[in-house]
Amino acid sequence: MDSRTGLPVVGMVGGGQLARMTHQAAIPLGQALRVLSVTANEPAPLVTPEVMLGHHTDLQALREFAAGCDVLTFDHEHVPTEHLRTLVAEGVKVFPGPDALLHAQDKLVMRRKLAELELPIPPFAEVNSVGDVLAFGAAHGWPCVLKAARGGYDGRGVWMLNQPQSAHNVVPELLEAGTPLLVEQCVPMRREFAALVARSPFGQGATWPLVQTVQSDGICVEVLAPAPDVPVEESEAAQELALRIADALGVVGVLAVELFDTRDGVIVNELAMRPHNSGHWTIEGARTSQFEQHLRAVLDYPLGATDNVAPAVVMANVLGASATPKMGVDERLHHLFARFKDVHVHLYGKAERPGRKVGHVTVLGDDMTEARRRATLAAGWLAEAEWADGYDIHGGK
Repeated sequence: MDSRTGLPVVGMVGGGQLARMTHQAAIPLGQALRVLSVTANEPAPLVTPEVMLGHHTDLQALREFAAGCDVLTFDHEHVPTEHLRTLVAEGVKVFPGPDALLHAQDKLVMRRKLAELELPIPPFAEVNSVGDVLAFGAAHGWPCVLKAARGGYDGRGVWMLNQPQSAHNVVPELLEAGTPLLVEQCVPMRREFAALVARSPFGQGATWPLVQTVQSDGICVEVLAPAPDVPVEESEAAQELALRIADALGVVGVLAVELFDTRDGVIVNELAMRPHNSGHWTIEGARTSQFEQHLRAVLDYPLGATDNVAPAVVMANVLGASATPKMGVDERLHHLFARFKDVHVHLYGKAERPGRKVGHVTVLGDDMTEARRRATLAAGWLAEAEWADGYDIHGGK
């Protein structure tokens, strides 16, 4: 408990942009989020006063950090499970707990559990040899998808195997390096969705509207909220699916369920047990943001309302450009705000490099097409310092 405020202290392991935005949500609640960060130059330590430097794989550092917190939660899923079990055994409140978090850390564990629950997932198999992949491809067809069971994200740790020779080219080297692998059927999908929910220790659940995520090279570039042209019953079914997963796994906090939209309904792709890129739109676009809701959940406060505040909300990620922009960030912001006075900008304080998520923008409106156009232009300008529609800030087109 913070003696200065009389409020509980939440500790977040990881100093990335999720911790940075969780800190922003903690301020109006009267809280000072405490952060464990590897370095002082990560996004959260740049704005958060309560920072301890230490590595998330160091058990002693985790112990020292937890000693000043009422509850521990996460900016990422990379804390060793055995360390979390030790902390729990020593009386630390950890949300989500290690038994739940394991399903976001290990894709093979996740797939097996969802199969046990008879939830919609693609056919899959553990890979211990090239022969395992060849047998799977023969049974389910080519191409198929090879995945690292642990550690992959934003397109990393995923390999498309178009033919048997592809397995011979990729699998032996990965297995020799000790990478745990699984193979999945390549799912023909129409688009991708994300169902974002929150759950408290008491068991209260809350869901945000189903959103569509747009990917490029394995990286999310846009989120459309709510997902366009989805019948109400299908959207509600996806939300119920996510709540069922949260309850079955004992998740506490925010859970993002990434979904493939197929002809036969949605199929679960990935799980994330923390605030998620697909929920950044909620900061301005929902009654309660995912970051405030995550805090409420891990503290077992009643959860907040989750409905949209506008008919159309679009979040677009700002990705580092392939070449150094002609203008510095400050000048780019000046020009952006001159053209789009209503665009909400979030920059993470990260060094720019090609393809790296360095920020996001959010646009609220009445029309999804127009909101999407404005968000895409704004994010592109912040990344490239060039208007994609040829607009000249000084003289128009």
